Amino acid sequence: MTIIPDDLPLDLTLVEDHGDARRVAYGYVEDAFTEAQQDGLDADALAHAALFAAFRTLVETYGEEATAVFAEALPEKLRGGAFSQGTRH
Repeated sequence: MTIIPDDLPLDLTLVEDHGDARRVAYGYVEDAFTEAQQDGLDADALAHAALFAAFRTLVETYGEEATAVFAEALPEKLRGGAFSQGTRH
C-alpha cells in the first residue's frame, strides 16, 4: 500500500518541498521492493539492504555523528508506531 496520493506529481521539478520529495522517493523505494519480491528476493534481505544503503547515504551526506544522533531516536519512534502500518502489534 503506497502513501503517495494519486494526484502527487511524479516530476521532481514540480515538487515544492522536502516532504513531497520524500513521499515521491518513498514511492520509488516501495516500487523497487515490490519488483524485487516479484523476482523472488526475500523481503527481509531487501529491508536490511535498504537500511544499509540509507545509513551509508546519510553518513556520506551528514556525517557519522549526525547520523548516529538520528539513529538514537529510532527506538522511540519504532515503539511509538511511527513505522507501523495498520494495527499495531
